[in-house]
Amino acid sequence: MFRARAQWLFDIALAGCVTALMLVASVAEAHPTANASRSQIEWLHAHQPGGAYALVVLSGVALVFRRKWPIPILVATVALTAAYAASGFVPGGALVAVYVALYTVGSTASRRVNATSLVASVVVLFVATGVNSPFGWLGGTNTVMVACCLAASAIGAAVAGRRQVFATMVERAERAELDREEEARRRVDAERVRIARELHDVVAHSMSMINVQAGVAAHVLDTRPNQAAEALAAIREASREGMRELRAILNVLRQVDASEEPARAPAPRLAQLDALAAATTQAGLPTSLVVTGDPGGVSPAMELAVYRIVQESLTNVLRHAGRDVHATVQVDMDDTSVKVTIVDDGRGPAALESHLGSGTGIAGMRERTAAFGGHLDAGPRAGGGWRVQAVMPLSSRVGVKNRRVKNRRVKNR
Repeated sequence: MFRARAQWLFDIALAGCVTALMLVASVAEAHPTANASRSQIEWLHAHQPGGAYALVVLSGVALVFRRKWPIPILVATVALTAAYAASGFVPGGALVAVYVALYTVGSTASRRVNATSLVASVVVLFVATGVNSPFGWLGGTNTVMVACCLAASAIGAAVAGRRQVFATMVERAERAELDREEEARRRVDAERVRIARELHDVVAHSMSMINVQAGVAAHVLDTRPNQAAEALAAIREASREGMRELRAILNVLRQVDASEEPARAPAPRLAQLDALAAATTQAGLPTSLVVTGDPGGVSPAMELAVYRIVQESLTNVLRHAGRDVHATVQVDMDDTSVKVTIVDDGRGPAALESHLGSGTGIAGMRERTAAFGGHLDAGPRAGGGWRVQAVMPLSSRVGVKNRRVKNRRVKNR
C-alpha cells in the first residue's frame, strides 16, 4: 500500500516536471534566435497557433497514468506530439513525454511489444514532423529524434532485464531458505528416529536380561540360593549398564547446566562385543563370538551400528527362542565391507512366530544398515532357528587408503 502510494506521488511529480520543461522548451522553440535563416523565422511566425500549447500540456499530464496503462499512454503522447508538429511547431522539447512513455513501455512490456511500439512511434513522429517542418525531412528534430527514441526504449528494456534478474535472485534465495528449513526438519526427524532406535535397543536388551535373570532367580531361590544370588547380581549389572546407556542418550536431549558435569560414556564399539556376549551367556543364552579382519578402518558410527544389530538380535533370541538355545555371532571385516551374522538354533513354530512379532527391532536394524548403504536379511534357517545377516560397504575406508597412498607419494616427491 505504501509502495503504491509512493509510486503514484512520484508519477504526479514527474508529470508536472516534464510538462513544465516541455512547455518552456516549446515556447522557446517558437521564437528562434538570429541563428535561424530568414525564411525559417518567417515560417515560424506564420505558424504559431497558441492553442497548440495545450497539446504539450495534455501530453505531459498523461504521464501520471503511465504505469497503469503504458501502451495507451504511449499512443496518446505520440498522437498529441504528432498533432503539435502538424500544427506548425517544431517538436523538440515536446518529445520528452514520448521518451518517458517509450521508457515505460520498454520496462514493463515484452520485447516484441516494445519493438513494435518503438517502430510505430518513430514512423509517426518522423512523418508528422517532416511534412510540415521548415527544416525538411532530415533537418530539425528529425536528426536526433530516432536516436533518442531508440535510447529511451533500450534503457527501459535494460531496466526490465535488471528487474527480472533481481526477481530471479529473490526467488532463488526464498527457495534456498525453504530448502534449508526442509533440510533442518529432515535432520531433526532423522535425529528423533536415531534416538528412538537407541532407546529401543538399550531398553529392550536390559529389560530382557533382567526378565530372564529374574525368572531364573525365582525358580532356584529355594533349592539353589547361590545360583539365585548370581542371577540377582546379573540383574544389578544389567540394570546398571542400561541406566548408564540411557543417561548417555538422554544427555543429548536436555540442556546441561554449565556447573553440572555431564556423564561422559563412550558409545559402544566392536571391542564391547565380548562383554555383550558374556552378559548374554550369563543370562542363560550361551553365545559364541567370532571376529575376523582389521577394525581399524571402520568408523565409530558403523561400529555402533554393528554393536546395536548384535545386541538387538541377541535380545530377540533371549526373549523368543526359548530354553536350551545357542547363539553364534560372527563379524567379518575386509577392505570392502563389514558383514555381521547372528544365528541361533531355536526350534519350533512358537519361536518363529515370536521372531516375526509386531515389534520394531528388525525394522530398526534395517534402518541402521541402510544408513551406511548396506542391506539386512532376517529370516528362519533351513535347519531350524533364526538368522540375521547385515552387510555394510566400506567405500569410505577405500577412499581413506587411497588418500594415504596419494599423500605418501606427494611426500616422496
